[in-house]
Amino acid sequence: MAKLPLEGYRIIDFGWAAAAPRATCLLADMGAEVIKVETRKRPDPVRFGPDNLTRDPEMDPLFHSINRNKLGILLNLTTPEGVVMIKQLIGISDVVVENFSPGVMKRFGLDYDSLIKLKTDIIMISFPGVGSEGPLSDVVTYGPSLAGLAGMDSLIGYEGERVLGMQQAYADINAALFGAWAIQVSLLHRERYGEGQRIEVAQIEALLSTMPEPLMEADLNNRIFNSIGNANSMMAVHNNYPCAGEDKWVSIAILSEEEWKRFCRAIGSPEWAQKAEYADHFKRMENRKALDEHIAAWTANKTPQEVMALLQEAGVAATPCEDTEERYFDPHFQEREVIVNVEHPVTGVDFVPKVVCNLSETPGEIRRPAPLLGEHNPYVFGELLGKSEEEIQDLVQREVIY
Repeated sequence: MAKLPLEGYRIIDFGWAAAAPRATCLLADMGAEVIKVETRKRPDPVRFGPDNLTRDPEMDPLFHSINRNKLGILLNLTTPEGVVMIKQLIGISDVVVENFSPGVMKRFGLDYDSLIKLKTDIIMISFPGVGSEGPLSDVVTYGPSLAGLAGMDSLIGYEGERVLGMQQAYADINAALFGAWAIQVSLLHRERYGEGQRIEVAQIEALLSTMPEPLMEADLNNRIFNSIGNANSMMAVHNNYPCAGEDKWVSIAILSEEEWKRFCRAIGSPEWAQKAEYADHFKRMENRKALDEHIAAWTANKTPQEVMALLQEAGVAATPCEDTEERYFDPHFQEREVIVNVEHPVTGVDFVPKVVCNLSETPGEIRRPAPLLGEHNPYVFGELLGKSEEEIQDLVQREVIY
């Protein structure tokens, strides 16, 4: 088996919810030893997400997805001994990760200025919602609220109707990608120059970096973007169209004039497609709504798969809008093992996304399921910190560890 590219690095993960845990998951997939720190009184809230109908902390599918390959400990940081032990653990680690509100780590004496006294080349990354400084630094945020504050929600909704917003933790997941990259860059810097450093990835700033068009339009042209549904400023045909079956849809997008001609031929060159109002791209954009109605009438009595097969053969981008079940059983996804089965001691089996990046020489892998609460206390406190079984039992009885 090929050596995993991040083997030998140890990461202490105080992350909760999605931003920091997703970042450390990416690194754990590539071999880093990630130790997830939780407490009995305040476990990661993702253990009790909306898809966890049993409310069992070991049964949440999202938690299992973004915390696979990690070790898990339960430690009471409200006790002096608990803080001492976590500092000892950080002293033999490479990276500390957290996404609490600004000031939380400092109250435990675990802020960067304190940690560099323990280990001068430590790397610490934080994922504050809007940043550790500035007028809004103390605001409480979650993924959906960050999308609203960043202005992304104002772009999501049907044309001419009220804003619907994203209502997803896109800010978390997007910031996680930046964070995982920043950690690796910092590790490389440390290997070259022997220096650790502090990293801050403000989730709202990571989110804003994905929205260049509306920001530039507002700044340069004083034009404010609003929600336009599935429409696209460059494509007259760019929408989801209804198909045969209950709530079945197909996505069709056409960019070039050649693609439009191929589309027309594929659907039998109907009379409406020959009309003057659809003669060129400019006119099709002007009459986009009427054009959508014609296309919807054509797709309505076909399945999404039939539309896809016909248009893809003609070189037109068309794909079904698959639901969760269809995506899981899709032959293409199954052949590429996009969703993999991982054995889990409580659920029996987890269905989690595979390691996305395919490295030919140093591929990542899913080596273990997400940790149970305190599952790796014996290894971390015993083997890494050198505590005897008697000492560990004493710490359990005094609720320093659980």
